[in-house]
Amino acid sequence: MIEIIPNSKELRKLLTEKGLKPTYQRLMIVDYLHRHTSEHLTVEKIYNSLSGQMPVLSMTTVYNTLNSFLKAGIVSAITITGTEIRYGFITSPHHHFLCRGCGDIIDVDVRCPIADRRSINGCKIEEIHGYFKGLCKKCLKKQRKQKT
Repeated sequence: MIEIIPNSKELRKLLTEKGLKPTYQRLMIVDYLHRHTSEHLTVEKIYNSLSGQMPVLSMTTVYNTLNSFLKAGIVSAITITGTEIRYGFITSPHHHFLCRGCGDIIDVDVRCPIADRRSINGCKIEEIHGYFKGLCKKCLKKQRKQKT
């Protein structure tokens, strides 16, 4: 994966190719998402992490930017928790594991025979979501220590 920094040619090219003007806020937000690819970020997390560097940044700007990225196919959104939308830089179909202990969301590489199809029974597939819920390794280890 290319290391993307704000205002880099690669980042500008990505936004431009997706039909988005490469504004400073968009560049900073997409860079932050790229640097945290393994995480599934909330609007609040992105805002809190970037607002110190960009005092004029607002929550509305982050929401609007992420919605633009979502429509352009730059990010994916999941609502696995039922209470919040999380955004990720990986847009290819993949499954997720939600830890009920710590709240972490982990990408899971599971081959789904339907994921590569564009339709099923004459219906157009637009999104595919696969979720697993339980306890992650860290929480299981913590739980075992508490029992001993």
